[in-house]
Amino acid sequence: MAAVVLAATRLLRGPGPWGGARLRFEAPACRQFSSGGAYPSIPLSSPLPGVPKPVFATVDGQEKFETKVTTLDNGLRVASQNKFGQFCTVGILINSGSRYEAKYLSGIAHFLEKLAFSSTDRFNSKDEILLTLEKHGGICDCQTSRDTTMYAVSADSKGLDTVVGLLADVVLHPRLTDEELEMTRMAVQFELEDINMRPDPEPLLTEMIHEAAYRGNTVGLHRFCPTENIAKIDRKVLHSYLRNYYTPDRMVLAGVGVEHDHLVECARKYLLGTQPAWGSEKAVDVDRSVAQYTGGIVKLEKDMSSVSLGPAPFPELTHIMIGLESCSFLEGDFIPFAVLNMMMGGGGSFSAGGPGKGMFTRLYLNVLNRHHWMYNATSYHHSYEDTGLLCIHASADPRQVREMVEIITKEFILMAGTVDVVELERAKTQLMSMLMMNLESRPVIFEDVGRQVLATCSRKLPHELCALIRNVKPEDIKRVASQMLRRKPAMAALGDLTDLPTYEHIQAALSSKDGRLPRTYRLFR
Repeated sequence: MAAVVLAATRLLRGPGPWGGARLRFEAPACRQFSSGGAYPSIPLSSPLPGVPKPVFATVDGQEKFETKVTTLDNGLRVASQNKFGQFCTVGILINSGSRYEAKYLSGIAHFLEKLAFSSTDRFNSKDEILLTLEKHGGICDCQTSRDTTMYAVSADSKGLDTVVGLLADVVLHPRLTDEELEMTRMAVQFELEDINMRPDPEPLLTEMIHEAAYRGNTVGLHRFCPTENIAKIDRKVLHSYLRNYYTPDRMVLAGVGVEHDHLVECARKYLLGTQPAWGSEKAVDVDRSVAQYTGGIVKLEKDMSSVSLGPAPFPELTHIMIGLESCSFLEGDFIPFAVLNMMMGGGGSFSAGGPGKGMFTRLYLNVLNRHHWMYNATSYHHSYEDTGLLCIHASADPRQVREMVEIITKEFILMAGTVDVVELERAKTQLMSMLMMNLESRPVIFEDVGRQVLATCSRKLPHELCALIRNVKPEDIKRVASQMLRRKPAMAALGDLTDLPTYEHIQAALSSKDGRLPRTYRLFR
């Protein structure tokens, strides 16, 4: 041990018998600093000799970030958005999802999401795909919603050809082996169990409110695979669905951070004239149903007392979600509805405080700040190409369900009342800032480009959307809210529902002037 200490001391002192003492009396070594020590006579405001002249990005007055769109001979659209940086995000978005499963077993889109990036004709396993992406610093993901399926990869821009070829193989040539199908069944089963056990009921309530609002059609169909269908979905069922919905005319190849011409060249190379694994490129039977809003109620009695045990157990709560039909994202009223949703805002009582938390939204000021027993009051806006749904989620103790429902119905009625100019301007500013901050992220830009081009074959740029938001007036909010209140409500309820008012009473409250529930009288208490 002593020898180690002695050796360390010598190293610290440096070579020579006097160690550090010798260094103290030596002339200081000449060191070149990066601040210009090699060029002592040149001021920092002047360029250094021999250094290449920098090239800066310039703007000539025109919008340099327009989205370029090209349609190939087979109908596939290629969209790109330039963005400086070493990495790019590229993916294929498909007009496919749970809303198109009316003629099929429910849950196919959920199954395909879990099967994504498995073995293909060119790649023998998922590991081989991931290793290929790792060579370009890439990651991959697949997400499905009610109307869109998205396969995406983020990687180095130099590997664009490899990435597009890989995406084409994953989408059009999956093997769907028996082993992969069995693993997917296990993954789907686990996710369903996780959703039912999760303390946060928002995914389950969202599923229930859609089922209530669009009973048995389009966006009201199950997004998650029902338990009884897990064993029934096989390769034949998947191929029959893929044959109709994974066609080029229903696809967009979108890229951010890539050159448009290079992306089009890769698309022609890998996505034009290729024969998919299920045979023909042409669809035979495509569901073109338009969403039919029905309204109604879906209830699920459930013991929520032991949802989250531990040192600080989660309290037993009853959750409700009340919604009304709004409009599609293709309509002009979509922007006023988005502003209205931001104006309502809200959140959980546990997340109060801090900038950007929406502390001046109506559901905070009028609900959470006034009624301490309410645990949550949050507004959501779901919008699709032919319909939309604006809803409020609220949570409270089971003994105060009736009072909670009445508070929420009053807030719906107040939407069509007086709109304060200050709160409207705050909501508009918050919406614009949220839009611009989200579009700082490359994957978010990619999704925005892909979804807009998939729906409209073009893209509205951020400054255009901000101009539309600025133009929203108080009378626009009152008009869209009044139109919404004329429709039947949709409702989802989860937990102890002993004191839940009837659907007819909730409908009557939303049709009244003050939002109050009809009084109930009991002979026995």
